[in-house]
Amino acid sequence: MGSRPTITRRRLLRGVGTTGALALAGCTSSDDSGDGGGDGSTSSDETDSTDGGTSSEETTSSDLKGFSGTMTIFHAGSLSAPFDAAEKKVESNYDVQVNQEAKGSVDSTRKITNLGRAADVLGVADYRLLRDMMLPKHAKWYAVFATNAMTIAYTDKSTGSDEISADNWWKILGRDDVTFGHSDPAADPNGYRSVMSMKLGAIPLDGEKLFDESTSKKLIDKSKVPSSTETDLLSQLHSGDLDYAWEYQSTSASHDVKTVDLQPSVDLSKATKKYAEHYAKVSVKTDSATYTGAPIAYGMTVPSNAKNTEAGNAWVEYMITEPGGKILKDNGFKPVSPAVVPKSQKDAVPETIMNDAEAKSALGPLKL
Repeated sequence: MGSRPTITRRRLLRGVGTTGALALAGCTSSDDSGDGGGDGSTSSDETDSTDGGTSSEETTSSDLKGFSGTMTIFHAGSLSAPFDAAEKKVESNYDVQVNQEAKGSVDSTRKITNLGRAADVLGVADYRLLRDMMLPKHAKWYAVFATNAMTIAYTDKSTGSDEISADNWWKILGRDDVTFGHSDPAADPNGYRSVMSMKLGAIPLDGEKLFDESTSKKLIDKSKVPSSTETDLLSQLHSGDLDYAWEYQSTSASHDVKTVDLQPSVDLSKATKKYAEHYAKVSVKTDSATYTGAPIAYGMTVPSNAKNTEAGNAWVEYMITEPGGKILKDNGFKPVSPAVVPKSQKDAVPETIMNDAEAKSALGPLKL
């Protein structure tokens, strides 16, 4: 992937670094009771962990005492909008300076695991990066706090913009006069999830599929990889270099783009046993990792090498409580309420965070 110039906005750094990750395990069927058994399903085959509604109240300075000094946050590009909004709120209410670095979640994680850089918070678009790369050496716990869905973003100037829909998106993307892209699978979950979505369209669910294997292969082979993060794709979308870009559904809430509501069979949004088993039928291999399909779930942790642990804990607490939940919702995410932490790491979770979280062995079909 090519790099992009550093944005000069105060305290927000963006760039491109090393790529690669450990292989991630696929979804494992287990229940939410914490004993590791069961199939993870509810009576309606839906989990109840996401909550789109939050209070509009803001916490006061007396509620979060850990914010002070300077803190550093590494995070997924897709978290830029809500984290920018949270930074403004936090800095206006507390005596703290927030420094953010946005990159693909894999690269953000490897800043700590491979490069030894210190951060007070790590927020990623795939919680499994924390589970499989950060624990136990680089972090002692993590929290799952939000979900999202895959989508296809475009503008009014995109070729075929007046035709594309959920019923024909693969036909539009496959046209010779149309260009589309996704981020680097080796650096960013959006990249490997984009490929997964194009693979899933050719796999039957309830006896039906969107297209055949040849169409799936054509889409994957045709797609461009011009950037390491999904946020970098947006500038190319607006410039006309790309007609369409694989993005997260939250993009439509914080950027001037239109999106296609994809079928649940391909958008990786359904955290149910049925859909998790379907998603897990595909995988994406990079030079140093193999990623298995799973419902989208975002995670946060305070790394063990944090220099301002109290501020890191306060940030996580802020994002999983009412003010952070409202920011996430306003920016197109679905907050997980209450946030979920692994039952096996419960004793390591700070009390201030555990007060607003729930310890489980699984989140629906997702093994924690």
